[in-house]
Amino acid sequence: MTKYENGEDLSPAVGLEVDYPEIRESVAAICAKFPSDYWRDQEDADTYPEAFVRELTESGFLAALIPEEYGGAGLPLRAASVILEEIHASGCNAGACHAQMYIMGTLLRHGSEEQKQRYLPDIASGQLRLQAFGVTEPTAGTDTTQIQTRATWDGNQYRINGQKIWTSRAMQSDLMLVLARTTPADQVTKRSHGLSVFLLDLRGAKEKGLTIRKLETMINHQTNEVFFDNVPVPPENLIGEVDKGFSYILDGMNAERILVASEALGDGRFFINKASAYANERVVFNRPIGQNQAIQFPIARAYAELRAADMMNRAACALFDAGQTCGEEANIAKLLAADASWNAAEACMQTHGGFGYAREYDVERKWRETRIFQIAPISTNLILGYLGQHVLGMPRSY
Repeated sequence: MTKYENGEDLSPAVGLEVDYPEIRESVAAICAKFPSDYWRDQEDADTYPEAFVRELTESGFLAALIPEEYGGAGLPLRAASVILEEIHASGCNAGACHAQMYIMGTLLRHGSEEQKQRYLPDIASGQLRLQAFGVTEPTAGTDTTQIQTRATWDGNQYRINGQKIWTSRAMQSDLMLVLARTTPADQVTKRSHGLSVFLLDLRGAKEKGLTIRKLETMINHQTNEVFFDNVPVPPENLIGEVDKGFSYILDGMNAERILVASEALGDGRFFINKASAYANERVVFNRPIGQNQAIQFPIARAYAELRAADMMNRAACALFDAGQTCGEEANIAKLLAADASWNAAEACMQTHGGFGYAREYDVERKWRETRIFQIAPISTNLILGYLGQHVLGMPRSY
């Protein structure tokens, strides 16, 4: 909780945290064990926050979406959304482990019962990690239908050849979902056809043609490029039906948009709390700087934007959990939350002035972290293109 100098609690002013109070308190308690210096140390060493992920795993939060019959909590997407929001609002970062939540939809909705029985209990307990998602490629970017990675049938198994990029946590994961083309693009009637999803067991795969190379990035996101050289995959690791993988991936993207929007909302809460407290504490020219409209108004506007984004994200969650179509709401939620968190970050940086650059305040770290939501997992421009074409009926712009 952030407090003013007079002891008044600031947090209730940021009125997002109203549902799942027990989950919020438990997540906040875990995050309190990993203060700012923990995250700075991880960044300095460029290492994976192993202890933080282990704590979340042992608490059962990373298994929130796994049904109870497989050892998970069987909670709705809204509960998972709250978990990620609280992590970011606490000043921590869920990028090290959030994929286990949004990847889960593909396995849960389209995996066979045998695959679920084989993997989900160990994922829920933490014995296995499903944290890596191999979709994006250097030459395709967000045009997923144009990926070049191929999976060809070779006697009694598939063999994958190609390259993926921006595959985060590949070095810290035991399993990875991989999208590959199984029917050449010139042999399908629609460019989204002919793609398949595989659950690749990374354990021992490096001895069978898999190479993982770490990428240096602006934030400690542990992301990589992955190379496949005749990597074998048994047929029982094909998710769903062959050539229908694109629809399976799309099915999980709405959940991804919603969960990432939740992280952005958490960041927004962090920045607004931080900026409001500092604006009340910092005295210049014999008055708190928060008395100046140039300081106060940007923070207030960011708060208003955050509230609006939160409402849209809740609507998207409600539709998703009800099994209804939510592509429009999920994309708008992600767009609004990304913008709100970035505007809150800018307001917080401006409020702190030069001290915003000081690492001990954590403004610059979170400022760098929240910037990614403008471009990942989908850019704001692509969301606008989606809304223009699929919602408003205008011509395709890309």
